Amino acid sequence: MAALTGTSTMAATEASLLALLWIASPALPIGSFSYSEGLEAAVDAGLVRTEAQAADWLAAQLDLSLARSELPVTAAALAAWRADDLERVDELDAWVRRTRETGELRQQSEQMGRSLVQWLKSVQPEAAARAHRPLTYPVAWALAVAGSGATVRDALLACAFGWAENMMQAAVKAVPLGQSAGQRILARLAARIPAAVDHALGVDDEGRQAFAPMLAILSARHEVQYSRLFRS
Repeated sequence: MAALTGTSTMAATEASLLALLWIASPALPIGSFSYSEGLEAAVDAGLVRTEAQAADWLAAQLDLSLARSELPVTAAALAAWRADDLERVDELDAWVRRTRETGELRQQSEQMGRSLVQWLKSVQPEAAARAHRPLTYPVAWALAVAGSGATVRDALLACAFGWAENMMQAAVKAVPLGQSAGQRILARLAARIPAAVDHALGVDDEGRQAFAPMLAILSARHEVQYSRLFRS
């Protein structure tokens, strides 16, 4: 009996890990590859021209934006979905919408959330049916993970690494950089992710914030930038 219980526990752990890897993958057909989240505008403005500058930029974005905003929202939304607290889900979703500082950043979150729910319809229809309204990306991502059995910390680690992998690829295209440079940037971000997640887990509703003035300015410039590869 003990052996069977251990095997069952291991299988559940493996299943939750594979679910996280799948949902966090930049290869998921939700359009994440088409966004740079202001990085392309930073390149155009001459703020990011080298591997070191790209790494510094993304590390700062991880610490100052993702760890204070998207990751805390994702953690709170995950708890709300698991508690079937739709009022709390709506509250968190509304916070994401009203704190996107430019039109393109809001459109990114709404489009990726919509596409993620659409993807869920084909692989987790029972989960997709819980999306009672259009969802922003952090809230939709939490819904996708809610049934996996993953811990909140593991979910945030996967979410942050998926973001880092996507942003590294954006840097490789926009700066541009070689693939080896991209991997070095990813290694640096991966080393910082656990601390960023720990910070996010300690952020409550009062501490959650979306305040990154330079990112907002660059995003606004990107909306009228003459030549663009990315949608944000």
